[in-house]
Amino acid sequence: MTTVGILGGGQLARMMAISGAPLGLRFLLLDNVADACAGQFAPMLVGDYRDESILAEFADKVDVATFDFENVPAESAHWLSSKVAVFPNPNALAVSQDRLAEKNLFRQLGIGVPEFRDIPDFENLQSAIAEIGMPCILKTRRLGYDGKGQYRIKTEADIAAAWTALGAQTLTVGLILEAFVPFEREISVVAVRGRDGEFRHWALTENWHEQGVLSASLAPATDTAAFEAEAIACARKVAEALDYVGVFALELFLCDGRLMANEMAPRVHNSGHWTIEGAETSQFQNHLRAVLGLPLGSTRSVGVSCMLNWIGALPDAGPVLNETGGHWHDYGKSPRAGRKVGHATLREESAVALAETLARVGEALLREAQVAQVLSRLR
Repeated sequence: MTTVGILGGGQLARMMAISGAPLGLRFLLLDNVADACAGQFAPMLVGDYRDESILAEFADKVDVATFDFENVPAESAHWLSSKVAVFPNPNALAVSQDRLAEKNLFRQLGIGVPEFRDIPDFENLQSAIAEIGMPCILKTRRLGYDGKGQYRIKTEADIAAAWTALGAQTLTVGLILEAFVPFEREISVVAVRGRDGEFRHWALTENWHEQGVLSASLAPATDTAAFEAEAIACARKVAEALDYVGVFALELFLCDGRLMANEMAPRVHNSGHWTIEGAETSQFQNHLRAVLGLPLGSTRSVGVSCMLNWIGALPDAGPVLNETGGHWHDYGKSPRAGRKVGHATLREESAVALAETLARVGEALLREAQVAQVLSRLR
């Protein structure tokens, strides 16, 4: 029986392990905390990702390794790859961990990006702002996700405050300044590439955020005919340039009719959770198929889906489960402000039916604000 090793034991590893059961797979996790939620479904080693002794034990017990979050140290993935096959490859992981390297890759591939500058010190921050203009966003090059490690600069008064908040990071993870993009829509391409180079993608997904954290996703995204082919071509370019194997997401902004890349995630992605019930093959199972060298499954959509993220604490499951197309996912985490603790997917045969279902669920859960923007796309 094949054992898949996963670096990271969060909800993405949890859903991966669940989706791998029908394939007869076993799993071994490595996480630095003992209560990681995927540990409820698979055996887990607990230790530092940089500890070569625990990495060696992990490698000895698995047939292939992957990861469920992009902040696994790239050097650990490189070390591990000398002992066991690791997918996606450590180079892809390293590029996606560094916003500067990532933006440079997009630019080299001819993919649109907002103006950006490397920021090694305060003087460079000042000169970069003079060139790019305001508003703009100062970000850590590494370790930022879900809106963390960012400071929006709107006026001259914000410059010193931004440096006070993030300036010390120049010595550890580095900083990058990006022009603010007044985007009209955020679209993600969730795609998969196999060991043999086969490339498949799911329907384009439109996303909405609250305080930097994904709040809702709609798939297929509506009114995408004008830019769908370009978005998919961008994702394919990235996958081929990195010799990528597995599932990834490319986040794109639509602004004044142009697509601009925001970032890529080298893993299964929050905006692809709808694929569990809304596609012939979920992102989780296709990721496993890819890293194992198995044939990829169909990514065809089944109906129209909306995924709602639950942040901080779970609401009542009843209104979702009362719906024929309602699907509930509890990650087994304790409540905490800002924490992703679960999601629900509502799936119907048509946009009209989904809008009706979504409105009922939003009203019952007092989540009208969360569903309002999605409803505007469906009506």
